[in-house]
Amino acid sequence: MTGRDLSGEVAQLEREAADALVAARSTGELEEVQSAVLGRRSPLARAHRVLAGLDPDERRAAGKALHEARTRLETLAAERAKALAAAERAAMLERDRLDLTEVTESEVRSALRRGRLHLVDQTRRELEDVFVAMGFTVAEGPEAETDWYNFEALNIPPAHPARSMWDTFYLELGQPETVLLRTHTSPVQIHLMEERPPPIHAVIPGRCYRRETPDARHLPVFHQIEGLVVDRGITFADLAGTIETFTTAYFGADIHSRLRPGYFPFTEPSAEVEVTCTICRGKGCRTCSWTGWVELAGCGMVDPAVFEAVGIDSEEWSGFAFGLGIDRCAQMRHVIADMRAMVENDVRFLRQF
Repeated sequence: MTGRDLSGEVAQLEREAADALVAARSTGELEEVQSAVLGRRSPLARAHRVLAGLDPDERRAAGKALHEARTRLETLAAERAKALAAAERAAMLERDRLDLTEVTESEVRSALRRGRLHLVDQTRRELEDVFVAMGFTVAEGPEAETDWYNFEALNIPPAHPARSMWDTFYLELGQPETVLLRTHTSPVQIHLMEERPPPIHAVIPGRCYRRETPDARHLPVFHQIEGLVVDRGITFADLAGTIETFTTAYFGADIHSRLRPGYFPFTEPSAEVEVTCTICRGKGCRTCSWTGWVELAGCGMVDPAVFEAVGIDSEEWSGFAFGLGIDRCAQMRHVIADMRAMVENDVRFLRQF
């Protein structure tokens, strides 16, 4: 084959390839055609291999013709790809277009769903409202705390089990085991007593962290609302009355509470608050471990050691503290058998509240 013959064949191949590229009707089809006319096994690639058998002058002319033909075809392929992509995008937008002129206002509103607060956030606000109506103020504090605020100032010594790595999330900040994610909202009590003189009547809502195994009543990330009262002449009777008033206001008169002896390092004496299980109404079920009662809070009179840590005279002032589980309150009030449902993000569950 001479160089003239090869140049004529290249011109013919270019015309056929250009026709095939123009005939492509989608980007996918264009990619297949482009591979067939410009790829390694294309007629142009085979023609390029013939160049080795030509004389130098013929090889130079035929090679130039091949290069120019390939360049023109690649330019045409790029233009067709751009045009086809634009056409496909326009078609997609047309398919997805909403003709709002044919939809009534009521239909638009029914199709759109407004967001809402999570059940835990709703419960937190309701609890705050109950306690504010009882004369409390609302305070907040940091979720990352030092060991002193979370443990030592609350009369929890270094050897206390609550400091165990199996209960506490420590942060890689500062000296080892000196900064942590708070295990309860009680550290805010210390902040409050440091920042303001008595009397103090405050509730402290917030998120807490413990290395708990999730089950029907426990989560590793949970929410508490802590209460603190410091005043003159405060007794355990004031604490019991506050708990009873709260239980009636939040759960209703048919749900009862009881106090039974407990232990907390920062209160003395201490008690655990239990309420009638709203799932089984006291008959016993999986949620209440078949006891008919569900633990809702810990409480007690503020230990003098805590007052000493913040510089308050325990001879002049006395007080009580309590800590309620916000998630547990939501579970009991709305009859939710398993607390894990509140963190699974099942829209069917969340839309009920």
